[in-house]
Amino acid sequence: MPGVNILVALLLIGIVAHSNLIATAASILLIVKYTNLNFVYSLLDRRGLELGLLFLMLAIMVPLANGTVSAGDIMYNLVSVPGILAVAGGAGATYLNARGLTLLKADPEIIFGMVLGSILGIVFLHGVPVGPLMAAGLAALFMPVIRLFRR
Repeated sequence: MPGVNILVALLLIGIVAHSNLIATAASILLIVKYTNLNFVYSLLDRRGLELGLLFLMLAIMVPLANGTVSAGDIMYNLVSVPGILAVAGGAGATYLNARGLTLLKADPEIIFGMVLGSILGIVFLHGVPVGPLMAAGLAALFMPVIRLFRR
């Protein structure tokens, strides 16, 4: 069972790297595997990304809902240099995310490289693995450049 071996390895790596997200994801998939809840795979395959993005957006919007960020703060930040850069960054990120989603659909085995890169980023750069689509988007951005040099 190569899939199980990889999940166990990811679980152990997540534990060693202190990445609760990777360890939890691997654990949940192992539980699904060993409890024969195979319908969960198709549910996650179809809607997992949307659910993850929904919870990410909910977490980001909490300061708006609980009032810690005011309308005045928002307006000021939209016309400030950091605010304008944030708008540009958001637009660029969504473009790269779309490219990443296209890459993941065309080449799903690339996900292991993204997980490995996330683990390396967590361990050595003290990063937070919230951007698999961004990782795929960056890979999609760099692939044509690499192809130019390989000719």
